[in-house]
Amino acid sequence: QLTAERFIGVIPKENMWIVTSKDYKKYVRMQMPYVREEQILLEPCRRNTAPCIAYVTYKIKKKYPDANLVFSPADHVVLDMNVFQQVIINGLQFVNSTNSIVTLGMMPSRPETGYGYIKAEREKDSSIQKIEEFKEKPDLALAKRYLAEGNYYWNSGIFIWNVNTVISEFEQYVPEIAMKFSCLNDIYFTDREQEVIDKEFGDCPNISIDYAIMEKSKNTYVYPASFGWNDLGTWGSLYTLLNKDSARNAVIGNVVTLIDCENCILHVPKEKKVVIQGLDDYIIAENENTLLVCKKEMEQRIKEWLS
Repeated sequence: QLTAERFIGVIPKENMWIVTSKDYKKYVRMQMPYVREEQILLEPCRRNTAPCIAYVTYKIKKKYPDANLVFSPADHVVLDMNVFQQVIINGLQFVNSTNSIVTLGMMPSRPETGYGYIKAEREKDSSIQKIEEFKEKPDLALAKRYLAEGNYYWNSGIFIWNVNTVISEFEQYVPEIAMKFSCLNDIYFTDREQEVIDKEFGDCPNISIDYAIMEKSKNTYVYPASFGWNDLGTWGSLYTLLNKDSARNAVIGNVVTLIDCENCILHVPKEKKVVIQGLDDYIIAENENTLLVCKKEMEQRIKEWLS
């Protein structure tokens, strides 16, 4: 709901398309009852963002052959709607007049290790800058260096492009995906679409749009912006949004006692009694039979440890 609402006034509701799992269709219908059935595209299995973007792009092109598109994940927080909308409008105007791809780069407020970064070319008097390089999630020392250099931005994963531009990029860099969805052109907007997608989608490579196109393309630009953005995929980003006590601890749980603790985020079952002493800058989280106690700066290794 929040993701859709932040585009109201910029993009008509009838031009909002949702790509999601087949398992989530009923929830999308509950959240966005104004969306038509054909605006919800259902993935039968996970194949990362490149196939998902290709699917909706080729479908939109059939009906709107010159459309400009904004791709926005649904798990982001945006606090300043007015600034966000103006950035989107400016970005759409830019791609309408150039054969380019724009990604929104968030101005970093801290040396975050949970996000990938974008290195921009140093251009004067230009709000939208050519991308020099995409960077993987850094360690803390490298993140501090990025912050100090001033031309690195968090990779938000929000993209703006013209439908013909991005299809050209698919054809050049991931022709197997381009061929797959161009060959399905006759089934878009027909009664057979879901049946065919269920059969064909799983054959797509499991690859992100970043690896498939963004890191290879010569036509990528970054639009540095600041509108209170957070990607809720990391504990660090969640910590920035939660209310904190006088020692800068953020607590989710009802029976928690912290003694001599600072800068921690704690997430435990509501009625679980927890007493913690002497931790600084830690993540403490319990989920079912797993208890995590980890320095916040080591968050990127959590998946490795739990696998």
